[in-house]
Amino acid sequence: MTEDMAILRSLFEAAVEAANPMKAVARNLPPKPRGRTVVIGAGKAAVPMAKALEENWDGPLEGFVIAPHCYTHDLKRLGLVHASHPVPDESSLAAAEKALSLAATLGPDDLLIALISGGASALMSKPVPGISIEEKFALVKAVLKCGANISELNCVRKQISAVKGGRLARAAGRARIFTLALSDVPGDDPAIIGSGPTVPDPTRKKDARAILERYRVPVPPSVLAWLNGPDEDRSIPSPDAETRVIVSPRESFRAAIGKAEAMGLSVLYLGDRIEGEAREVAKVHAGIALEIAAHDQPTRKPCLLLSGGETGVTVRGRGRGGRNVEFLLALAIAIGGDASIHALAADTDGIDGMEPIAGAVIDPSSLERARALGLDPISFLENNDAHSLFERLGDQVVTGPTHTNVNDFRAMLIR
Repeated sequence: MTEDMAILRSLFEAAVEAANPMKAVARNLPPKPRGRTVVIGAGKAAVPMAKALEENWDGPLEGFVIAPHCYTHDLKRLGLVHASHPVPDESSLAAAEKALSLAATLGPDDLLIALISGGASALMSKPVPGISIEEKFALVKAVLKCGANISELNCVRKQISAVKGGRLARAAGRARIFTLALSDVPGDDPAIIGSGPTVPDPTRKKDARAILERYRVPVPPSVLAWLNGPDEDRSIPSPDAETRVIVSPRESFRAAIGKAEAMGLSVLYLGDRIEGEAREVAKVHAGIALEIAAHDQPTRKPCLLLSGGETGVTVRGRGRGGRNVEFLLALAIAIGGDASIHALAADTDGIDGMEPIAGAVIDPSSLERARALGLDPISFLENNDAHSLFERLGDQVVTGPTHTNVNDFRAMLIR
């Protein structure tokens, strides 16, 4: 690994470590109730959030959390249920039904602690009456592929869900509700994080209809009939409901910026709310980086270009894609092998798209090395197959599950 690649990897690792939820949960515990304390959690950070709660809660504790298949744990007092991500399945339905049933046992003197992080939308999934699970799951999969952003995707999910958009809170009746959330969405809106199962939903059925029409997503008759019907009551029955976003992309980028400056780098931070088609966002980043490279002076510090947020991918091909590697491949093509630029793009949860790969890296030789292997980078991009290309190059970033999720990390080092 070259020095520049080592720098980029260390900055990504610093960002992931800053998103560790253990300390944040310990700092944000609610007062104990007169009655029961029940925990329901879902997401890629569910296990460490639950572990922190176990270690810092000295009263009775019951409940469970939902995490993706293969996530391990050492929980002692709370249970763990595995479910599917990013596309829900029967295990996601069973998890949602278990959560709703447990919430329904709570009374006015009880406390529901909800631990919500990115991935919760798929892990805890149950359609409203009249829509089959197959129809709901197929619709979610279609929206995932059409290029919709996370707020649009979660709007559609909420409008056909029996657990999202505050419905878990409604099942808990008048119990006190205390939600701790890790943000993986631009703007840190609690109603979008995990599709807000304990947060009032500001969207309506007409909003979901407009999104589906905009992206020309085929809609089953049962879903269309539901979305054409009247809106439901979205109020939260609990007189005492509080939500705290305890970890967000801001903390991760603050840690990466501090480390970069300590290394003597000049940092240009574009923010953590970058959205849009991944390959188009890549062109903009390439333009900025090339401008810096073209006008830099030998006496200046190397520049680090940083950005976060969540781009989208309109799936046109049949490859093994993901928004971070699609961004990175499009970036490499746009840069054209400029000798002064190295880059990394990865998801802080360790999973990009449907692949258990966080992302990848590029250097000035990436395109040349691909072509020497008989690989056409443009063809791989057109087929949404960037994971396959970077696998052949040996340039993937593999972390395994990080047990957190504060969205994407993009870094470009310009010398």
